[in-house]
Amino acid sequence: MVSDRAIVIGASHAGAQLCASLRQEGWVGEILLIGDEPTLPYHRPPLSKTYLSGTSSLDDLLIRPPDYYEKQGITLRHARVTALDRQARSITLSDGEEIGYATLALCLGARPRRLDIAGAELDGVHYLRDASDIEAIRDRLADTRNVVIIGAGYIGLEAAASLRTLGGTSVTVLESAQRVLQRVTAPEVSAFYARVHSEEGVELRTDVTVAAIEGDDRVRGVRLADGELLDADLVIVGIGVVPNTELAEAAGLAVDNGIAIDGSGLTSDPDIVAAGDCASFYSPRYERHVRLESVPNAGEHAKVAAATMCGKSKTLSALPWFWSDQYELKLQIAGLNDGYDEVVLRGDPVAGRSFACFYFKEGEMIAADCVNRPKEFMFSRRVLNERLPIDPGRLADPESSLAELLKAPPADSV
Repeated sequence: MVSDRAIVIGASHAGAQLCASLRQEGWVGEILLIGDEPTLPYHRPPLSKTYLSGTSSLDDLLIRPPDYYEKQGITLRHARVTALDRQARSITLSDGEEIGYATLALCLGARPRRLDIAGAELDGVHYLRDASDIEAIRDRLADTRNVVIIGAGYIGLEAAASLRTLGGTSVTVLESAQRVLQRVTAPEVSAFYARVHSEEGVELRTDVTVAAIEGDDRVRGVRLADGELLDADLVIVGIGVVPNTELAEAAGLAVDNGIAIDGSGLTSDPDIVAAGDCASFYSPRYERHVRLESVPNAGEHAKVAAATMCGKSKTLSALPWFWSDQYELKLQIAGLNDGYDEVVLRGDPVAGRSFACFYFKEGEMIAADCVNRPKEFMFSRRVLNERLPIDPGRLADPESSLAELLKAPPADSV
C-alpha cells in the first residue's frame, strides 16, 4: 500500500473527471489513471454520430488536451487490471506488475451485450463500444451495400442516422419489441422516430426475431425466425450493455446490477469508490436502485466520489438527464419516466420535427423528452428539480408561456 497514491481504473468519462476532481478537492499525492485503450480519455457519445459519419477525429473527441494530465500530475497507464487485492490494497496488471494504493476508484464502464446466435462471430459483425469499433466499421463501408442494425434503441438509431447521412448504403433496423425505443419512451415518441427514419430512407422492422447471421468468409445475410433472409454486408449490434463488474465481484465487493455504492460513491469497501456506468445506487427520488448510462451521470458520480476520496462529504443528488442526436434532431431527456400514467404533448410529433413529451405520474411531472425544444428542456429540468406543480392542460397549449406556467398554481388549486 502506498500512503499517497490514488488509483483510478478506467480512462472513461467518469475516470477522467474523477482525476480532475481529485486535484480540485485538494488531493496532493500521486494520481494514476489506468485505461485499456491506447488513447487519452475521449467523449464516447459522438462515436455513433460524428465519428462514424467522419465529421470528427479522435483528437476532436478528447475530453482534455494531452498537456492537461502532465500539468495536473496525472499519470496515464495503458494497461489492463486483472486482479484487486483489498487486504493488501493493491492491484495487478496483465503483465504481472502489482501496484499499491491508498484509495481506489473503479470507473469500469460497461460493454455491449453480445448476440448469442449462430454466426454472431462472423467477420463483418460489429458492436459499438470504442473508437476501434467505429474505425473497423468505417473501413468496411466502401464495399458495403447493405447494412443491418440489430436493435432499435438509441445506439442503433443513431448509427442508422449516421449511415444514412453518409449515403451509399441501404440500412435496415431490426427490433424484437413492437416499437422502437419501447423501453424508454412513450408510443408517441416511438412513432415520431419511426416516421423520421422512414422518411430518411431507413427500413424499420419491429416485432421480429433474429435467428442467425449467415455467411462464409464474411457476413452475407441475417436470417429471421420466420425464415426470411435479409442481405447484409455489414451487421451492427446494439442490444444494450452489461456493466463491467467482474473485477469488483472477484474482490468480494457488493454488486447489484452494477457495483453497489452509497450516496457518497463508496462501495462496500471504505477505501474504494465507484462511478459511472458500472455503478448502481439507491435513488430516493425514484425509490429504487438505478444504474444510469450517461455522461452527466458519470460526471456527477466522479465529482462526488473524488470528494469522498479526499475525506469530504458530498451526496449524489443531480437529476438524471440524457441526449441523443439523430439527423438534425437533438433529443434532450430530463428525469426517468418510471410508472408514468399520463403523457402531455406540446407541439406536433405527427407532422413536424419539433415537440416535447412530458410524463406525469399521479399529477406530478416526472420526466420529459424534448426534440429540438431547448426551452422546454430547461423548463423541465427546473420543474423536476424543484418538484413544481404544473397544470397538464395549460402545458399542452403551445401558446401558453412556460415562464407563466412556472408561476401559475395548478388548475385544481384555483
